Amino acid sequence: MTATHTTRFWNRFKKNKAALASIVWIGVVMLIALFAYPLSPDDTPDANNMTVEIATMSPGYSCLFLKKNRKEKPANISWYAYLMYGAPSTVELIPIKEYKISKDSIFVQHIMDEQVTEPLAFSLEQVLPETKTQSTSVEKDLIVHRTFYLGTDRYGRDMLSRLIIGTRVSISVGFIAVFLSIFIGVLLGAIGGYFGGFVDDIITWLINVLWAIPTLLLVFSITFVLGKGFWQIFIAVGCTMWVGTARLIRGQVLSLKEMEYIQAAKVMGFSSMRIIIKHILPNVLGPTIVMAASNFATAILIEAGLSFLGIGVQPPVSSWGLMIKENYNFIITNKPMLAIVPGVAIMLIVLAFNILGNALRDALDVKG
Repeated sequence: MTATHTTRFWNRFKKNKAALASIVWIGVVMLIALFAYPLSPDDTPDANNMTVEIATMSPGYSCLFLKKNRKEKPANISWYAYLMYGAPSTVELIPIKEYKISKDSIFVQHIMDEQVTEPLAFSLEQVLPETKTQSTSVEKDLIVHRTFYLGTDRYGRDMLSRLIIGTRVSISVGFIAVFLSIFIGVLLGAIGGYFGGFVDDIITWLINVLWAIPTLLLVFSITFVLGKGFWQIFIAVGCTMWVGTARLIRGQVLSLKEMEYIQAAKVMGFSSMRIIIKHILPNVLGPTIVMAASNFATAILIEAGLSFLGIGVQPPVSSWGLMIKENYNFIITNKPMLAIVPGVAIMLIVLAFNILGNALRDALDVKG
């Protein structure tokens, strides 16, 4: 893109307020995915800290917790490891309704469910051996108050934390799937369109065969071969989305290779590889960017669908599709938010990428 083309593109693009809002939203979601654990109220790995006594609580539920010291201390972890994987909890959280500290003991009303409590007593050395004996310090070290802004799921896990950590799966599958689909699609499409003949026939045949197979069915097949898991689903989605890109790039290259400047490059003796990389691919950058935005949204939807069906990422990994699967039966009860919240999150990010893709297409349209 020349400076003139870039200016014209930006002038067109910035007129689309919805597209600008989509970019802001996508940027916010990506930052949340990057700093998921520092932002999450439950920063344990996969936000999988279960407290079954307070399962399926409504948004805004608040509770006191007694911090009971664990016998085994987890090893110290680096900041990078914490950023990537979270930190194992050093204490066990016991939900309580009331507490009373008396000398070297603490008496609590342990919450069993919304209506039932049971009295428990612990020595201060039992729950927190290293604490000071002064009551003010003991209370500060032993009691914590938490609010579950989106409620808790059927296992008593914080829904907000699961939603934040699940952002990382959706964004990751989008990036990896887009990288694989664009790389394979542009490579095969450019080779087939430029060289033509037998090479183009083989690539076209492969495109038509894969195009005839439903995407979800093809992903199922690859997933069954590779197995269920985090990385397997990324590869499966990425390796099935390149067909549309290859078909588009092939058509673009077929028209571009007949242009005068390409014929002049051939006459000057430039190699085919140089012509493709230096002269053809830069001119198909626009359609490639549009396809990348569209593929990003599609990849998020496919991953959510596969996780909902149980062949995507596996528990306890937090995924928006998996969250819907675990809680969809609550839609017809009095706890519909457990499934609606991750569904709305999927809808908003997919809508943002679709709006962005349409805006990029309109801004890059030279006929507009």
